Amino acid sequence: MGSRLRVFLTPEQDRTLFNLRTADVPQKVKDRAEVIRLSVHGWYVKKCITPAS
Repeated sequence: MGSRLRVFLTPEQDRTLFNLRTADVPQKVKDRAEVIRLSVHGWYVKKCITPAS
């Protein structure tokens, strides 16, 4: 397993990514913003993209 990439955001950057959820942008942009936010809050990328069973 590779090393974990740690992401840090300022409160303003986090707010911007959060606001993309309701913005008029493509769904893949919304999904990417959400994965970045989950990573900041301690989620591993693999867990972010793996569907729940």
